[in-house]
Amino acid sequence: MNRFDVAGEAAGHRTPVLIVGGSLVGLSTSLFLGRLGVPHTLVERHAGTSIHPRGRGNNVRTMELFRGAGVERPIQEAASVLAPNNGILQTPSLVGDAGEWLFKEIDPGGGLARFSPAGWCLCSQNDLEPVLRERARELGGDLRFSTELMSFEQDAEGVTAQVKSRDTGEHTTIRADYLVAADGPRSPVRERLGIKQSGQGDLFHNVSITFVSRGLADVVGDRHFIVCYLTNPEADGALLPVDNRERWVFHAPWHPEHGETLEEFTDERCREHIRRAVGVPDLDVEITGRAPWHAAERIAERYADGRVFLVGDSAHEMPPTGAFGSNTGIQDAHNLAWKLSAVLGGWAGPDLLASYDAERRPVAEVTSARAAARSVEHSHPGYIPVPGAGSPQGRKGGILNEVLGYRYPQGAVLGADRTQPVVSDGLRLTGEPGSRAPHVWLNRAGTRVSTLDLYERSLVLLSSEDGAGGWHSAAARVGRQPAVPLDSYRIGDGPDAELSPASDTDWAQAHGVTTDGAVLVRPDGFVAWRSEGASADPVAALRHALTAILGLG
Repeated sequence: MNRFDVAGEAAGHRTPVLIVGGSLVGLSTSLFLGRLGVPHTLVERHAGTSIHPRGRGNNVRTMELFRGAGVERPIQEAASVLAPNNGILQTPSLVGDAGEWLFKEIDPGGGLARFSPAGWCLCSQNDLEPVLRERARELGGDLRFSTELMSFEQDAEGVTAQVKSRDTGEHTTIRADYLVAADGPRSPVRERLGIKQSGQGDLFHNVSITFVSRGLADVVGDRHFIVCYLTNPEADGALLPVDNRERWVFHAPWHPEHGETLEEFTDERCREHIRRAVGVPDLDVEITGRAPWHAAERIAERYADGRVFLVGDSAHEMPPTGAFGSNTGIQDAHNLAWKLSAVLGGWAGPDLLASYDAERRPVAEVTSARAAARSVEHSHPGYIPVPGAGSPQGRKGGILNEVLGYRYPQGAVLGADRTQPVVSDGLRLTGEPGSRAPHVWLNRAGTRVSTLDLYERSLVLLSSEDGAGGWHSAAARVGRQPAVPLDSYRIGDGPDAELSPASDTDWAQAHGVTTDGAVLVRPDGFVAWRSEGASADPVAALRHALTAILGLG
């Protein structure tokens, strides 16, 4: 029987994957599993998606994943109001021309196009989550909002969870093969498993204040920033546009460690704080909401316990500067989704799932440290760093290397250099095993595609049409025994090629191989293995690679 077949079970009581948490990362997990045809159930205690503008920075790697999942365009449409916004401004007030741009453009000169077919996208979480929810449901996701996880137990064969409808009070038992916890930084699932955390802990606290001001747009003028750090020592904070017209968010420092309570942030206090920070004493300000948030650096000591996996904030917390946290969580979900699909589909061994922790936890450790340093570099309001945490004088500049250049020295890869750091000093996307596969433009049946567009549902083998390696025929033989989804593409200008290179494109050189070599890419777009040249026995070489990577030995 197909492992995805749940026929014969009580409706809704049996599912291959149970996702706990229906915020950004949980919905992304649902989307990615749905794209791979994996039935799943998601439970979320809240009645709907986020209503507070937050988490707006979707980096280029995340947008590559959303491009592959078919939602890049609707996300861009949801984000269209912030499309003109670029850069981060730091200034004592918005009156006059004081201050400096920490950076003025996300992609100056359009250089990012060399590395990716996608780009950065400013889409607030309250606008992004509905797009993900709608598409996840279209793909068959069983999404249950107003439903709370009460308890769970796991055994050698699966996980049994008790959930409760917060609308009706009805309790339901759900039996799943695997549970994915996307239940936030205070994760009850992580606590239940007794998984400890490491890191600096709480770094600083803010109150996020939503407000309406019709006059603020005139004060801002043509400075269409992503965020503006206002540095008046009597009223510092961070200002973020919501619609560039009248809806705004202000992050004010909050010090609960000094006994300050959330109730002290009255409408009047918030209104006067914003006016002083902006520099306009009579600015019209209508407070519409407030929500506390906490910046922290914590990493779970392990990302898995048996059949339970942590993703997103349940696995790691990071300061918001650089928008690393949500992006890292979405990329967690993408990494885990294809591995769950492979194991449930029977074309990978259970050991493949162990590579999730081996790959993603080191990335979080490096990224969280960079996010904390970025908070120092930007002098984030409310953050008083410990000595040695970094300084504005030691700015590193951009973050593209952390966004695109992270690597998996260990995990479901073969031939990776384990001595290399997770993030190197320079951005190297040249086809090394364990790195994100290079972006190269190709033509497929008259349509322009990126190599990254080839990766999602299967492993992919790239080789040259005129190469002497025999890799294409080897892939046809190896993919049948066992039945591993393996797509093989020959690249060239002849009649046997499935793909033709764009002008002035050398796909083999970009991937670090000769025309007789081959590159094996995972469904998540990371290079699993490569042969720089021909092999005496390409069938044996490819079979060995697949066996090692997929845990089939």
